[in-house]
Amino acid sequence: FPLFLQVTCNCFTISNGEMQDVGVGLYPSMSLLNHSCDPNCVIVFEGYQLLLRSIREIQIGEELTISYIESLMPTTERQKHLMRQYCFVCDCLLCQNEDKDAEKLAGEEHVWKKVKDAVNGVKYPKSEGEWEQVLAKCQNLLGSSESCLPDTNIYQLKMLDCAMDACINLGSWEDALNYGIRTLGPYRLYYPGFHPLRAVQLMRVGKLQYSQDMFPQALETLKQAYTIMKVTHGADHSLMQALMELKEQCEAAMRMQ
Repeated sequence: FPLFLQVTCNCFTISNGEMQDVGVGLYPSMSLLNHSCDPNCVIVFEGYQLLLRSIREIQIGEELTISYIESLMPTTERQKHLMRQYCFVCDCLLCQNEDKDAEKLAGEEHVWKKVKDAVNGVKYPKSEGEWEQVLAKCQNLLGSSESCLPDTNIYQLKMLDCAMDACINLGSWEDALNYGIRTLGPYRLYYPGFHPLRAVQLMRVGKLQYSQDMFPQALETLKQAYTIMKVTHGADHSLMQALMELKEQCEAAMRMQ
């Protein structure tokens, strides 16, 4: 039991290139890093290799911090999660000020609670039929909540992400792009500065724009992704290489027009 608790408190969630969870791993030296809801470093993976990247200027003697949890959660949820898994209360400025909580839970409460339950109930589909069921559920909820919830509501945002994923897996590129475009404003609000999740989302939307022959728009989106990703991932990361290749293809397509 003590070993289980040590693993639970010290393991890192391993993610793939699109920041989707694929496993967990133990990295003893990185376990020494403390938490902040507004950290000065982020962790990204290259396969099973863990990379610690600074996302802003760090002063001599300043502590390096990372976020142990998904920062999109409102303050009370972050605090519950941290206490349950790591047994401490975070007193960072974001928690003290309950920063952006009003935007995260904007809209009619009974509606976003319904959307929250639906999002939490989605299991990762394994077949085209299951993806179709997920998409139908997303479209139904998004249609009924559109006048009640802004896209900045975090559960509405997660539903948009889910619908985008479903459309991509079903090859519905135009619909995927429409959902993806709606996420960019909220992502900019909740992941300001340099954040790998925003970089990946911009890259996904840029790829969809490229697939629709929207080359000028795609290039602008990919440039935004590049600006962030060169900080969060570094020039040698495989995802950065893929982004640069896509950006070059987009530039070539524009020259041929």
